[in-house]
Amino acid sequence: MQQSTRTSAMFNKFNFESLWMLLAGVVLFVLAALLGKAVRTHLGRLACVQAWAECAERGGVTLDVYVCNFEADNSARAERLMAQVEAAFQPGQSQHERLMRGERDAPAPAGELLTEGLNGDAIYGFRFQKRLLDQFTGLQRLELLESSTLGLTMRLDGCLMTSEADEAFYHEPLIHPAALAHPDPRRALIVGGGDGGALEELLKHPSLEQVTLVELDGAVIELARTHLQSIHRGSFDDPRVQVRIQDGLAFVRDCAQNGQQFDLVYLDLTDPETPAGPLYTREFFQACQGLMVPGGALVLHLGAPFHEAAQVSGLLADLRAVFAQVHGYGLHIPLYGSYWSLAVASDTLDPTVVGRDELATRLAARGLADLQVYDADFHGALFVQPVKYRL
Repeated sequence: MQQSTRTSAMFNKFNFESLWMLLAGVVLFVLAALLGKAVRTHLGRLACVQAWAECAERGGVTLDVYVCNFEADNSARAERLMAQVEAAFQPGQSQHERLMRGERDAPAPAGELLTEGLNGDAIYGFRFQKRLLDQFTGLQRLELLESSTLGLTMRLDGCLMTSEADEAFYHEPLIHPAALAHPDPRRALIVGGGDGGALEELLKHPSLEQVTLVELDGAVIELARTHLQSIHRGSFDDPRVQVRIQDGLAFVRDCAQNGQQFDLVYLDLTDPETPAGPLYTREFFQACQGLMVPGGALVLHLGAPFHEAAQVSGLLADLRAVFAQVHGYGLHIPLYGSYWSLAVASDTLDPTVVGRDELATRLAARGLADLQVYDADFHGALFVQPVKYRL
């Protein structure tokens, strides 16, 4: 028998204003306090009932019910309690999760198991031993966690962004294929990328004279400066770097007005379903095209093609409506739980025609010797995608 069961539900879109949502959260906290003793007495040692009011930030309430199953399986009773609460509050939307924990005689693993959805049917997760920071920045929920597998790990709005152990699997393939295909990049723009990992990789190219990083949330950069030095390696303080705390869409529009142009533009953003969504549109791709000098390139990640096929194919179609050269590529990124697609888009630059020997020569000439994932051999492999993903 499983040692315990956690039944969790998030209730959203209540049919009343924010004040009443807040009151609902308070009521749930009171309910938790009152039910704790009663349920432990009458429902077979219920471990705890927890309610989390997230009214201001998310417009919803999360309720967790934990039951112990040593003497009997109390999972059904916990689910009945959850159903009664849901019936009482009648949310417009609800999401349920049920987690069985451990065998009766097995040692319980240490740490907090956090899961993330790849789509509506698939999840993956990691266990974290420490939670070092959890705050609402005014724009998003920012978390810093630590695990024996990943090291320090940053999450934004419940989505894993970067970790010390695997960041090279994302940042190196994001930056170097286009940067090395370009014979002499001088000016670059990164929209997003507040952890500094993409910036650190880009600065390894000595021809770059200026890199502008535009990050919406200054709190992300402050967290990175304080805790993620092994990822950014002091890149924020490089004299070639200009950091702007600004909306990326507004910055690109400003550049179009003042005539700023770049050899390379990188979109190191959260996923399209987040507030970064307007930066994954055909109109924004056209705006980025207007900032690129001849021979320049735009690079971005697209998502997990197996789990988000419509999203990936739609983004590629929008890129192809704007650029003459669009080349998808990909690899498995451990932190993201799946094979991940990226793309290089340009009017003229084609990263697939640069040969292995020429790439090796450029790597050596630019002094890129400390890479963990990317090299001249891997470059070609990145662009040989499974047939199913060659959209």
